[in-house]
Amino acid sequence: MKGDIVVINEHHILAARAIVNQIVDRIKVKPTRFVITVAGESGSGKSETGKAIANELEKLGINSVVLGQDDYFYLPPKSNSAKRHEDSDWLGPHIEVNFKVFEQNLLDAIHGFSEIKKPLVDYDANTIDSETISLDGVKVIIAEGTYTSLLKHVDARVFISRNWLRTLEDRKKRNRGNEVNDVFTEQILSTEHKIIAGHKQLADFIVNDEFEVINVEMEN
Repeated sequence: MKGDIVVINEHHILAARAIVNQIVDRIKVKPTRFVITVAGESGSGKSETGKAIANELEKLGINSVVLGQDDYFYLPPKSNSAKRHEDSDWLGPHIEVNFKVFEQNLLDAIHGFSEIKKPLVDYDANTIDSETISLDGVKVIIAEGTYTSLLKHVDARVFISRNWLRTLEDRKKRNRGNEVNDVFTEQILSTEHKIIAGHKQLADFIVNDEFEVINVEMEN
């Protein structure tokens, strides 16, 4: 999304490195493109971790593309916020997010397409345009966003378990449209917390409050 602020810190890098080290062999042997999702609540570090994973893969000579859920909303950000205010039911993955297009972009990538056409949100202009992304040489697709654990055809799911209360400082740094001071937005985040609480159970890797990576399969 145009206008978004992504600041990668050391804890994002270390978490990304831990995840990549545990899946790199699977990536190399898979005959088609490998799909990773990075999910979690607002401000939890999804975008930063997704980008950090891409950077770690690049160090290993593996090219990737990051797709952000923010580009797949039916309405641009300010319009979506206004819709939430007027319609209490306008909230959640299959109401606000165009999963059909998101899924199709992933399927096209998996099936070996050389490029995909995807939506592109401009936060400041409050518009949704489109862009074409080349997939030449790309081996990994990283889909990041609150509800991306629900996407199908995924090889590795990452869930960042920091909740909306613990992410306050990170949200202040981003502070889109002064949202941190908006009581309604905080209520929305509280509701989102309840919606995705169970998504943690879908994860292959959980990143905890200290950004330590837990391999769910090994834990079990």
